[in-house]
Amino acid sequence: MAIAILKFACKPNLHLRLAPFQCVHKVVPKSLPTVEAEECTGSTREQENNNKVPAWKKLNSKELGLRNSMITNPTKKVLNVLKKKGHDVYLVGGCVRDLILKQIPKDFDIITSADLKEVMKTFSWCEIVGKRFPICHVHMDGTIVEVSSFNSARCKSSMRLTHDIEAASDCDKEDYLRWRNCLKRDFTINGLMFDPYARIVYDYMGGMEDIIKAKVRTMVPAATSFQEDCARILRAIRIAARLGFSISRETAQSVKNLSYSVLRLDKGRLLMEMNYMLAYGSGEASLRLLWRFGLLDILLPFQAVYFVRHGFRRRDKRTNMLLSFFSNVDKLLAPNRPCHSSLWVAILALHKTLSDKPRDCSVVAAFSLALHNGGNLSEAIDIARRINKPHDARFPELLDPSGLDEEDLEDEILDLGECVKGSLLQMTTRHLVSGAMAYYPQAPHSDLVLIPLAMYLKALSIFDCVKESAGKKFLSKQGRQVDYESLARGDLQEVRHVFARIVFDTVYPLNLSQDQSKKSLDFHEASLKFY
Repeated sequence: MAIAILKFACKPNLHLRLAPFQCVHKVVPKSLPTVEAEECTGSTREQENNNKVPAWKKLNSKELGLRNSMITNPTKKVLNVLKKKGHDVYLVGGCVRDLILKQIPKDFDIITSADLKEVMKTFSWCEIVGKRFPICHVHMDGTIVEVSSFNSARCKSSMRLTHDIEAASDCDKEDYLRWRNCLKRDFTINGLMFDPYARIVYDYMGGMEDIIKAKVRTMVPAATSFQEDCARILRAIRIAARLGFSISRETAQSVKNLSYSVLRLDKGRLLMEMNYMLAYGSGEASLRLLWRFGLLDILLPFQAVYFVRHGFRRRDKRTNMLLSFFSNVDKLLAPNRPCHSSLWVAILALHKTLSDKPRDCSVVAAFSLALHNGGNLSEAIDIARRINKPHDARFPELLDPSGLDEEDLEDEILDLGECVKGSLLQMTTRHLVSGAMAYYPQAPHSDLVLIPLAMYLKALSIFDCVKESAGKKFLSKQGRQVDYESLARGDLQEVRHVFARIVFDTVYPLNLSQDQSKKSLDFHEASLKFY
């Protein structure tokens, strides 16, 4: 195999294209190291606007800024055990990409030369999951480490690939196995393999180049890739939204053309992908991309109707109240600090309610305060009536304050709570979901009810405390900091606290107060409920 030196110029201020949406910061390496590259002359897929074959590269992990200290301890333990038994082990997929980008990986995936049955024998608590693509779940120190095998991938060779990509004739066995496994992955930026012992990152399909270009590109022709696994369509959206990457032209065209095929996925998988988008800190960008590519019409038709009614174009750079809600959600979340799915479901339900019938901004503020303090309506009303800070007037869902008295304000709060529950019911009723876009015949038809019963009931319980006979005991959250463990497992007080904070910040954004020459003490008192 011919050896070549590939030199990248180190540039402290690398100029790259802006992220597709201002709400997400694109993550790219600040400088590009000098690395060694191994070239093969095998033919690969046609590159977009570039017919050159990407060189097979062996990159120095240290030059890429990768340190073994960046790997979690449970993952290290699994790697070490398999390595000591004489097996080859690599980190693979999105975790390598995230480490290069100095992001926190959602999880770590390992691939090994050991058979899965041998992995099962090696670890005391381990099970094989998945039929089409079996992997081992190794339980280590309270977490699950996913381990796949090169051998199980070879056993699936009957699932023939329909694209014409050949390995170089002079590649050794190890290179061939790595290349073959890489080829079966979804995107080039997920096709990197990291050997933490040899300190080498293997790049067979131009993954590093696409990381530098901040581009999501399928490993093989996009139409073929999405036909093999239509879940990749949603993963392309999720990755682009999270990293602020653009989607390559060929990949984007296939996302549009094949968007309807995601309905072939079971509801559990669809819900999992939607939760990854909305619960891990990239909700606003995800909604924008889902709308741009026509997927919102299929997955969340009530929300798609809102975009249509308000004249929101597919590539619109403006914001609206729904996007503003999720922008505030994103400020509190991250890949390692997710929320329970009931939070974003509740946000969708509240917004649908306000979209269907706009409300006095003081009513919405008092509603959020009541949720935060466990249903203490009198306290919520007292604080809300003394807020003299202007609300965000950009959103037609919010009406100007009308000076409601205490009794009328309480009635409006209770009515809003009941209407939100009604919106939740509508979002889980098949014939209503199916008819959501009936007035827009060009829109794709979907009767998919994405929200299962258990999630509906969980979201419903968030609003149970807002009722007339709430009683004298009010269970409100103690302290102002977000408890992310409680939020992730769906603790009711924590979810209510974060939900109320998001709603209040959307109605009364903090940045609006900076334009006021005189600060409002009453608004300060209200905001202290959350901070």
